[in-house]
Amino acid sequence: MNGLRAFLQRAFEPPTDWQTLTLAFGAALLVAWVVASTVRRLAARGLRAILGDTLAPSSPAVRGPLRLIGAATFVLVLALLIFPIFELAGLRPRTGLHLTALGAWAFSSGLRVLLIVALAYALVRASAIFVRRFEHQLNLRTGLDALERAKRARTLGTLIRNVSTAMIVGIAALMILRELGIDIAPVLTGAGILGLAVGFGAQTLVRDIISGFFLILEDQVRVGDAAAINGTAGVVESINLRTIVLRDDEGTVHVFPNGGINTLANRSKEYSYYVIDLGLSYGENLKRVYAVLRTVGEQLQRDERFGPLILEPLEIMGVDAFADWWVRLRLRIKTVPLRQWDVGRELRRRILIDFEEHGIDIPPPALRPVVGGTASSPTPPATSSSAPGTPGRS
Repeated sequence: MNGLRAFLQRAFEPPTDWQTLTLAFGAALLVAWVVASTVRRLAARGLRAILGDTLAPSSPAVRGPLRLIGAATFVLVLALLIFPIFELAGLRPRTGLHLTALGAWAFSSGLRVLLIVALAYALVRASAIFVRRFEHQLNLRTGLDALERAKRARTLGTLIRNVSTAMIVGIAALMILRELGIDIAPVLTGAGILGLAVGFGAQTLVRDIISGFFLILEDQVRVGDAAAINGTAGVVESINLRTIVLRDDEGTVHVFPNGGINTLANRSKEYSYYVIDLGLSYGENLKRVYAVLRTVGEQLQRDERFGPLILEPLEIMGVDAFADWWVRLRLRIKTVPLRQWDVGRELRRRILIDFEEHGIDIPPPALRPVVGGTASSPTPPATSSSAPGTPGRS
């Protein structure tokens, strides 16, 4: 007890009121605790914004850093404010940060720190408003793909929000450190070296993310679309910022880095066509064939099941090629995306039935000349295809 009394007598100019000293110390502890609790809550909110629901607030991976932040803030605030609070209480400490020095700093650098914090907060809020507006613009239209557009908007909005918030907070922290008299040159140097290392080591990753951002922003392809990527055809299963996943007709999953996509053909964007190349004998009356085909198309369009899938009447494009003993007639029908195969199969079935009823001849396959005593395989008179579509589904 005598040692503590001697220490306090050396730290404060006499006379020393022990009751006032106790009250001032308690007030300093209270202020430090309030500030530390506020900083800890803000840090927890920031971690939740960054990590989302991946980590619970009560998990050790989150609770440990938050406790460290709170303790460091408590000690720092207590060390800065304890002696000015003693002076406000009428005590005269011999050392520490005096009230006059604290006041001079508060009206110079302190005001600038508050201005930096307020400006950073305003910029973060403004960026959040911009992101919400951006997401709203992407979700203006309604339709079958509304959920896909909402997912795309959330992906882009989260990326923009996190990047902008990290940049604003980082710049504001450096400016505040400079106002506190801390040399930020080593920090800038370390950040430059780290950025250079990341630029060289993760340039492929950065390229994939940037390409994925514009891939999603420009709405080049959506989940469920039939597409061909770098020559591989299939159905898009997922679109991420780094990769796009495609599943072909055999069930094989292909994963393409967004930065490595050289060619992308979307075969079901907004609408699709089913194309048929039909072989006819030279003796057939084309006007009669055209009339039968138009009737088939009209009946198909009036069908309760297939009518809603058809966007335009059957289009007869005309004679597309002449062969030795048959002509090729090309026709196509416009459908909603990904339903061209269903409509096309039904159209083929009805054409065969109506042609048989009207006696319209579709030439049979011809045998190639016999070479060496063995007949070659039959040569079909015409080919049929579906475009756009996925190979194997026509």
